[in-house]
Amino acid sequence: MRITDTAISQRMELLNFSTHDAELLSSFAPVVAQNLDVLVDEFYRVQTSIPEIALLIGDLDTFNRLQAAQRKYVIDLFAGIYDLEYVNNRLRIGLVHKRIGVEPKLYLSATHLLKSQLNDLISQHAPEPGTANAIIASLDKLFYFDVTLVVETYIRSMLFEIDAEKQKSEQYALHLEERSRQLEHLSRKDPLTGLLNRRSMTGLLARDLITVQRESRPLSVVYIDVNQFKRINDKGGHKHGDEVLKIIGEITLSTARHGDTCFRVGGDEFCVVLPHCDEEAAISGFCTRFRLKLLERLPEVGVSIGVHTTGPEKYLTAPDLIERADTAMFAAKRENTRLTAERDAKANPSYPSTMVRRAEDRSK
Repeated sequence: MRITDTAISQRMELLNFSTHDAELLSSFAPVVAQNLDVLVDEFYRVQTSIPEIALLIGDLDTFNRLQAAQRKYVIDLFAGIYDLEYVNNRLRIGLVHKRIGVEPKLYLSATHLLKSQLNDLISQHAPEPGTANAIIASLDKLFYFDVTLVVETYIRSMLFEIDAEKQKSEQYALHLEERSRQLEHLSRKDPLTGLLNRRSMTGLLARDLITVQRESRPLSVVYIDVNQFKRINDKGGHKHGDEVLKIIGEITLSTARHGDTCFRVGGDEFCVVLPHCDEEAAISGFCTRFRLKLLERLPEVGVSIGVHTTGPEKYLTAPDLIERADTAMFAAKRENTRLTAERDAKANPSYPSTMVRRAEDRSK
């Protein structure tokens, strides 16, 4: 709380606690010392009769420490010196009460009990009624001074805990938000290839279509299917088939430009969205690079590729664009099947066929 000597003086002035009050209290210190044990014993006899307080005190060791602390506090009340050390002791009491779970109502009731005991002691042993009343009044001011310190510390400690819990809650909320983003990201990704999955394709393609329409630029979709993938699985096993798909995913991703989006849309089907790319550029650029990388890494594997472009004069919807590219891919696949059959009939081995078809060719 950063209590200083100046702050102590200001608090004392607010309560009209003067040097004379301190002198009155210190003058009664010998009487208090003589009756201290009886006073503290009676205080704790009453306190321990309250179940809540008895439960908080718990064991004998704690009880003895509390008694010792209470004796010191009563002596300090009549010491006549109320400096930083005195204040820090009061602040520590507030923290201890908060730490062990003493509610303010219990602390205030205990303070009221002690004040009543001391008032009775002063009334019985003061030399005359006027002096007794003056000492009681001075003690009353000092109790108010102490209570404000303890309660303020208690409240500040609670506010600190609330703030700490708030920070924890905010951090936890951020963690949940980040985790949700991660889960959302994972739900959009194909676990085998690391490419985006079909679930996310239509939405992301629609987003890219909005962008290219705003800029009056073309957009192409490339649809890729692995030829005779069942034969690859039958020959090398599903583990080998998965490895082939992973490598094709890597080739697809490495061939794409920054801003292109790659998807695995089926068991052996892949799709790439190429914003700002017309059909000629898609075929001569992406498809050519993809075919060369595939030949280098998987010379025994062939693919069929369909390409369709939309814009800039007229734009298809995302589902229509995917369907057109898919249709072009199937046209290429039929042509690949025909060529493969002719090759097998002639027993003329060659590298696997990779056919690329434009969407416009689908009716030819």
